[in-house]
Amino acid sequence: MAVLMREAIGGTLRRARTERKRTLRDVSRRARVSLGYLSEVERGRKEASSELLAAICEALDIPLPDLLTEAAESIAESMAQTIATATRSRRPVGLRHMDLRFAGAIDANSGPLTTPVPAAMPLTPMKPVAPAMPQPVRGVRAAA
Repeated sequence: MAVLMREAIGGTLRRARTERKRTLRDVSRRARVSLGYLSEVERGRKEASSELLAAICEALDIPLPDLLTEAAESIAESMAQTIATATRSRRPVGLRHMDLRFAGAIDANSGPLTTPVPAAMPLTPMKPVAPAMPQPVRGVRAAA
Protein backbone atom coordinates (compact mmCIF):
# COMPACT_ATOMS: atom_id res chain seq x y z
CA MET A 1 0.00 0.00 0.00
CA ALA A 2 1.20 3.49 -0.78
CA VAL A 3 2.43 5.81 1.94
CA LEU A 4 0.13 8.71 2.74
CA MET A 5 1.49 12.26 2.66
CA ARG A 6 0.90 12.75 6.40
CA GLU A 7 2.83 9.54 7.15
CA ALA A 8 5.74 10.58 4.94
CA ILE A 9 5.90 14.05 6.51
CA GLY A 10 5.64 12.59 10.02
CA GLY A 11 8.43 10.10 9.37
CA THR A 12 10.63 12.81 7.92
CA LEU A 13 10.00 15.07 10.93
CA ARG A 14 10.82 12.27 13.37
CA ARG A 15 14.05 11.42 11.49
CA ALA A 16 15.09 15.07 11.49
CA ARG A 17 14.35 15.41 15.21
CA THR A 18 16.20 12.23 16.23
CA GLU A 19 19.21 13.02 14.01
CA ARG A 20 19.52 16.34 15.85
CA LYS A 21 19.15 14.52 19.21
CA ARG A 22 16.16 16.69 20.16
CA THR A 23 13.28 15.58 22.35
CA LEU A 24 9.59 15.88 21.53
CA ARG A 25 9.22 18.17 24.53
CA ASP A 26 11.94 20.53 23.32
CA VAL A 27 10.58 20.76 19.77
CA SER A 28 6.99 21.15 20.96
CA ARG A 29 7.98 24.08 23.19
CA ARG A 30 9.94 25.85 20.45
CA ALA A 31 7.17 25.28 17.87
CA ARG A 32 4.45 26.22 20.40
CA VAL A 33 2.45 23.04 19.75
CA SER A 34 1.32 20.48 22.30
CA LEU A 35 3.59 17.51 22.84
CA GLY A 36 0.74 15.07 22.16
CA TYR A 37 -0.20 16.74 18.89
CA LEU A 38 3.42 16.79 17.71
CA SER A 39 3.67 13.09 18.53
CA GLU A 40 0.50 12.41 16.50
CA VAL A 41 1.93 14.37 13.55
CA GLU A 42 5.21 12.42 13.71
CA ARG A 43 3.32 9.12 13.73
CA GLY A 44 1.29 10.17 10.68
CA ARG A 45 -2.00 10.16 12.57
CA LYS A 46 -2.70 13.89 12.23
CA GLU A 47 -2.49 16.11 9.16
CA ALA A 48 -0.52 19.22 10.12
CA SER A 49 -1.40 22.60 8.63
CA SER A 50 1.19 24.51 6.62
CA GLU A 51 1.59 27.01 9.48
CA LEU A 52 2.24 24.21 11.95
CA LEU A 53 4.73 22.52 9.61
CA ALA A 54 6.56 25.82 9.19
CA ALA A 55 6.75 26.26 12.98
CA ILE A 56 8.04 22.71 13.50
CA CYS A 57 10.62 23.12 10.74
CA GLU A 58 11.78 26.39 12.32
CA ALA A 59 12.08 24.64 15.71
CA LEU A 60 14.17 21.90 14.06
CA ASP A 61 16.24 24.39 12.00
CA ILE A 62 15.35 22.78 8.68
CA PRO A 63 13.84 24.53 5.64
CA LEU A 64 10.22 23.59 4.88
CA PRO A 65 11.01 22.81 1.20
CA ASP A 66 13.65 20.30 2.32
CA LEU A 67 11.10 18.58 4.55
CA LEU A 68 8.57 18.36 1.72
CA THR A 69 11.18 17.17 -0.78
CA GLU A 70 12.32 14.36 1.51
CA ALA A 71 8.70 13.36 2.17
CA ALA A 72 7.99 13.28 -1.58
CA GLU A 73 11.07 11.12 -2.15
CA SER A 74 9.94 8.62 0.48
CA ILE A 75 6.50 8.42 -1.17
CA ALA A 76 8.12 7.84 -4.57
CA GLU A 77 10.34 5.12 -3.10
CA SER A 78 7.32 3.45 -1.50
CA MET A 79 5.44 3.54 -4.81
CA ALA A 80 8.40 2.00 -6.64
CA GLN A 81 8.53 -0.84 -4.10
CA THR A 82 4.78 -1.39 -4.39
CA ILE A 83 5.00 -1.58 -8.18
CA ALA A 84 7.98 -3.96 -8.04
CA THR A 85 6.13 -6.24 -5.61
CA ALA A 86 2.97 -6.25 -7.71
CA THR A 87 4.95 -7.04 -10.86
CA ARG A 88 6.68 -10.00 -9.21
CA SER A 89 3.45 -11.50 -7.88
CA ARG A 90 1.61 -11.60 -11.21
CA ARG A 91 1.30 -14.96 -12.92
CA PRO A 92 0.57 -15.25 -16.61
CA VAL A 93 -2.82 -16.66 -17.46
CA GLY A 94 -4.06 -17.85 -20.83
CA LEU A 95 -6.31 -15.69 -22.92
CA ARG A 96 -9.08 -18.13 -23.71
CA HIS A 97 -12.01 -18.68 -21.39
CA MET A 98 -11.14 -22.33 -20.74
CA ASP A 99 -7.55 -21.40 -19.87
CA LEU A 100 -8.87 -18.92 -17.34
CA ARG A 101 -11.14 -21.54 -15.83
CA PHE A 102 -8.34 -24.09 -15.54
CA ALA A 103 -5.70 -21.62 -14.35
CA GLY A 104 -6.48 -22.32 -10.71
CA ALA A 105 -7.83 -25.89 -11.12
CA ILE A 106 -7.50 -28.12 -8.08
CA ASP A 107 -8.05 -31.85 -7.89
CA ALA A 108 -10.13 -32.63 -4.79
CA ASN A 109 -8.10 -35.79 -4.01
CA SER A 110 -4.53 -34.68 -4.58
CA GLY A 111 -4.51 -30.88 -4.42
CA PRO A 112 -3.27 -28.80 -7.37
CA LEU A 113 -3.31 -30.59 -10.70
CA THR A 114 0.09 -31.98 -11.59
CA THR A 115 -0.71 -33.03 -15.13
CA PRO A 116 -1.31 -30.33 -17.67
CA VAL A 117 -4.93 -29.68 -18.53
CA PRO A 118 -5.52 -30.01 -22.28
CA ALA A 119 -6.70 -26.90 -24.02
CA ALA A 120 -10.42 -26.99 -24.69
CA MET A 121 -11.64 -27.64 -28.18
CA PRO A 122 -13.44 -24.71 -29.69
CA LEU A 123 -17.18 -25.22 -29.70
CA THR A 124 -18.93 -25.53 -33.05
CA PRO A 125 -22.19 -23.67 -33.37
CA MET A 126 -25.28 -25.84 -33.21
CA LYS A 127 -28.12 -25.56 -35.68
CA PRO A 128 -31.28 -24.20 -34.13
CA VAL A 129 -33.90 -26.83 -33.47
CA ALA A 130 -37.47 -25.96 -34.46
CA PRO A 131 -40.07 -26.74 -31.84
CA ALA A 132 -41.93 -29.97 -32.57
CA MET A 133 -45.43 -29.63 -33.94
CA PRO A 134 -48.02 -31.21 -31.67
CA GLN A 135 -49.12 -34.57 -33.05
CA PRO A 136 -52.77 -35.51 -32.82
CA VAL A 137 -53.45 -38.26 -30.35
CA ARG A 138 -55.04 -41.33 -32.05
CA GLY A 139 -58.39 -42.42 -30.89
CA VAL A 140 -59.38 -39.01 -29.59
CA ARG A 141 -61.56 -36.78 -31.67
CA ALA A 142 -60.83 -33.14 -31.93
CA ALA A 143 -63.52 -30.88 -30.55
CA ALA A 144 -65.64 -29.30 -33.23
